[in-house]
Amino acid sequence: MILLGAVIAAFFANDGAALLLTPIVLAILLRLNFPPAGAMAFIVACGFVADTTSLPLVISNLVNIVTANFFQISFDRYAAVMVPVNLVSLAATLLVLWLYFRRDIPATYAVGDLEAPASAIRDKAVFRAAFPLLGLLLVAYFVTAPLHIPIAFVTGAAALLLVAIAGRWFNGGKGAVVPVAKVLRGAPWQIVLFSIGMYLVVYGLGNAGLTDIAAGVLVWLAGKGTFVATVGTGFVVAVLASIMNNMPATLVGALAIDRAAVDPLTKELMIYANVIGNDLGPKFTPIGSLATLLWLHVLAGKGQTITWGQYMKVGLVITPPVLLVTLVALWLWLPIVS
Repeated sequence: MILLGAVIAAFFANDGAALLLTPIVLAILLRLNFPPAGAMAFIVACGFVADTTSLPLVISNLVNIVTANFFQISFDRYAAVMVPVNLVSLAATLLVLWLYFRRDIPATYAVGDLEAPASAIRDKAVFRAAFPLLGLLLVAYFVTAPLHIPIAFVTGAAALLLVAIAGRWFNGGKGAVVPVAKVLRGAPWQIVLFSIGMYLVVYGLGNAGLTDIAAGVLVWLAGKGTFVATVGTGFVVAVLASIMNNMPATLVGALAIDRAAVDPLTKELMIYANVIGNDLGPKFTPIGSLATLLWLHVLAGKGQTITWGQYMKVGLVITPPVLLVTLVALWLWLPIVS
């Protein structure tokens, strides 16, 4: 399940992983009559893996997109650095979750009680088109990167094609199974407004002096060597993200790194550490990332409420080791790939 979550997060972003995987896993847990402790293990894993494995591609997290655009990092360069680092994060996630929940996970369960997977497919045309389209989309990202074509244009074109297939636009709408209009109305458009609002908040805080303070902290960390600069940057922005959400924390970190007078290697390490800290660090608290808020919203809608106390009891234990191992992997890998 964690491996599937990692793949979904890579291509559909962390928000997509939380929204897609959580309802499916909940439905399976209910059909298998999992005990509460075992169900909690799988539910937490859904939300955790959505963020911890959202590192590999620019499109895997809004944090990645904002950072790549701000520092003009190409799609292929970003992938070359972060795909191996993401694999380390995935391995650490598997290990930490297993160590924490190993006593709660049932040794066996009745797979025969589940329906055939094919029964979940509502629109076979969309299903058949989706996977080849995702493959072409990934190739298109690498091909268009040197041409400086915005990622939004490439992704938007693929999304429009899939919507056209779902709505049977080529057939005047006849035979459509998926209610496209309903899907569009139900899309989380508030994310756009949220992002714009966060930009305004951060630039306001920057003008008030927060960015200068953050830049000073980063320069001090840089003076302690690349290891301290990498790990320190990651943990500082992680704490910041857990308090004020990872989008404003990403922008504060990016502006501070841009202003900090450090050598090129240290600066690049800090740039990617800022991404890692803001992708993984939000798991400390429920308000750290939009993906976590959406995950909690989905759970509440299914009658599975997780309190702040329950969440933070787990998040504060399992997040730090994964974050540390991932930052160390970055520190070891970036000088090699550079």
